Amino acid sequence: MTDTDLEDIRRARAEADLLYSKDQIDDAVQAMGRRITDRLGADLPLLLVTMTGGLVPAALLLPHLDFPLQLDYIHLTRYGNALSGGEISWLKRPPSRVAGRSVLIIDDLLDLGLTLQSAVEECERLGAREVLTAVLVHKEVADRPGLRQTDFHAISTPDRYLFGYGMDYKSWWRNGPGIYAVRGT
Repeated sequence: MTDTDLEDIRRARAEADLLYSKDQIDDAVQAMGRRITDRLGADLPLLLVTMTGGLVPAALLLPHLDFPLQLDYIHLTRYGNALSGGEISWLKRPPSRVAGRSVLIIDDLLDLGLTLQSAVEECERLGAREVLTAVLVHKEVADRPGLRQTDFHAISTPDRYLFGYGMDYKSWWRNGPGIYAVRGT
């Protein structure tokens, strides 16, 4: 990493606009957990966490799901370390035990919806009874080419470049203590 790269990463955080604080996020996730419990509480679902962005939202959400569930993960990406997406690349596909099950995919955000759509389609191909989606952030995108809506989301944001709470800036700041938007986006 060059000094210029490090400066860029630090500047992005220092100049970012805080959209949601920790307390606001905690309240929104708790409310989403109640909605998911109402919908899936009797289904013994399999939850699939998308890596790496879904890790933080899943950790926040799990204590608010008051029903028996199983947990696994999937790993697919369009971004790598870039700011814009490319082709879907699968690093870990859903397990075969999705067949005949209710599946809930947990991710950080619904942006263009292409990654989540691929995950849903792969679970359906493997024979899931139903596939639902939950994201921390629903980004307000005017013309979304992929999955149009999620079944559950905690908060909504304008169409800006976000980081924190699982979302990253050039693979950094997933640990941001709030949801931030890069200044000028």
